[in-house]
Amino acid sequence: QVQPVESGGGLVQAGGSLRLSCAASGRTFGNYGVGWFRQAPGKEREFVAAISWNGGTYYADSVMSRFTISRDNAKNTVYLQMNSLKPEDTAVYYCNIHGVEANPRSGDGYWGQGTQVTVSS
Repeated sequence: QVQPVESGGGLVQAGGSLRLSCAASGRTFGNYGVGWFRQAPGKEREFVAAISWNGGTYYADSVMSRFTISRDNAKNTVYLQMNSLKPEDTAVYYCNIHGVEANPRSGDGYWGQGTQVTVSS
C-alpha cells in the first residue's frame, strides 16, 4: 500500500507562490501516476493537476500556466509549484496516487490527508 503525505501549505497573499510536496511512504511510486486535487469550503473536490509515471502532465484549465507539477522518483516525491495565486485557489489540497491505467482525473487510488492553502486578497 502507498500512503501519500502532503506538506507545504500555508497562508500567502494574492500573487504569491507556494510549493506543495507529496511524499509517498510504502512502495516506491515510480510506476504510479500522481495527482493533486483541491476542495474549497462548500464545494466538491476538483482535479488540479497530475503527472504520469513517464512524466506526462495534465492541468485543470483554471491553473494552466500558473501551476507546475513535477516529480523526483529518487525522493519518492511529487511537487506542485503554484505561482500567481488567487483567493479562489484557497482550498485543502490533496495528493492522489494512482495506477498507470487509471484516469488521472478520476480520483481512483490512494489519498493523503490534505494540506490547507489560504490565499488572502
